[in-house]
Amino acid sequence: MVLLLIAAMPILAQAQIGRSIINKAKDKINQRIDKKVDATMDKSLDALEGKNSSASSESPSEASSSPSASSVSPSASPYIKFDFIPGEQIIYFNDLAAETPGELPIGWNSNGNGAVVTINGLPGNWVQFYKDAVYLTDNKENFSENFTVEFDLLMRRSNPKEAFPQFAFGVLASGEEAPGSNVLLKAYKKFFCTELKIQPSDYNGSHMHLETFEKYEGYLKTDVKKYGVLENFFNKPVHISMQVQKERLRVWINENKLYDLPKAIPAGTILNQLFFFVKGNGGNDDEVGYDISNIKIAKGLPDSRHKLIDEGKFTTTGILFDVNSANIKPESSGVLKDIADVLAKHPDIKVKIIGHTDADGSDQANNELSRKRAAAVKTALVKDFSIAEDRMETDGKGESVPVADNKTKEGKAQNRRVEFIKQ
Repeated sequence: MVLLLIAAMPILAQAQIGRSIINKAKDKINQRIDKKVDATMDKSLDALEGKNSSASSESPSEASSSPSASSVSPSASPYIKFDFIPGEQIIYFNDLAAETPGELPIGWNSNGNGAVVTINGLPGNWVQFYKDAVYLTDNKENFSENFTVEFDLLMRRSNPKEAFPQFAFGVLASGEEAPGSNVLLKAYKKFFCTELKIQPSDYNGSHMHLETFEKYEGYLKTDVKKYGVLENFFNKPVHISMQVQKERLRVWINENKLYDLPKAIPAGTILNQLFFFVKGNGGNDDEVGYDISNIKIAKGLPDSRHKLIDEGKFTTTGILFDVNSANIKPESSGVLKDIADVLAKHPDIKVKIIGHTDADGSDQANNELSRKRAAAVKTALVKDFSIAEDRMETDGKGESVPVADNKTKEGKAQNRRVEFIKQ
């Protein structure tokens, strides 16, 4: 019997080893499966929470003043349906570059809290708004009967359980009050205003509606418009564009035209201020809210066909580029399409495209940048709008031919332009 047990030991040992290997293999497989499931769930939860797994982590104190965003910029592809064209003469511009972080922009007025912040993953400075507050810019000029307004808006949410407060913005007439008067903080409907109210998400999904008021009385009110697309842009900048042509008001978010209202503004109304309002409902300010940047107000009604064909030169500040880059922003598509239409209707003409910059930076760098930007415009017209390449030549003048004062924000913005000269 003893001999039989001794003889069987190697067999028993091998069987035990075999079972051990099988068990370990099963454990390893289960561990790897669990790891992959956990990773997939983490990614899904991160997406819901608006987190960017590739971004560096922030400390709590940094997160409150510099909320993270899940995307650096909107798509660089052109806005195919976009037909917005900005005014010719810039009367107000603020990219917040010169503002002090932690404070409201100089000259602005508010009845609540607000601060200039930087945002992880996004260029430049932003103004962070807080609940239950109205904000007025430091603009002091009248807008004229034809003008445009643009700004970038960030709907910021780091906690998907927190509800957005309602956000409203528009233009107003200050009447006998100064454009930044305290009176307007509580009574911005006193003379005249337009107000687009956006609710990014609630029990009824994303929706909005637009109202105008004259002496507190309703002048026009649209039906509620559901806009589920908005939910795709949480933690990503969207570009807001408004165009007023006498009584007519049009509004876009990115390339999508939301409103085209022929009789939204009483004839002869003198508008002169841009305002923002965040209602008091919604979640914690540090976890959900709104930030804006790159405000631009311009007056006039561009006529590219007349300027280029009859006068021989068309100049625009509406072709926008990333900072210190020749990368064309998608919101430039309306201007590019307008120019392409003129060239398509007049196939016999050729143009010279000239880029210009402001005076920031060295002469050499600005000259090179302006040449690259002109070349990028030509490439866009060829690639996106099928204009023949041999009809266009390019050049850059850098900062050497200013048309406005480089000591002001508005002057710098006016100098950052692209010229089209008929050859």
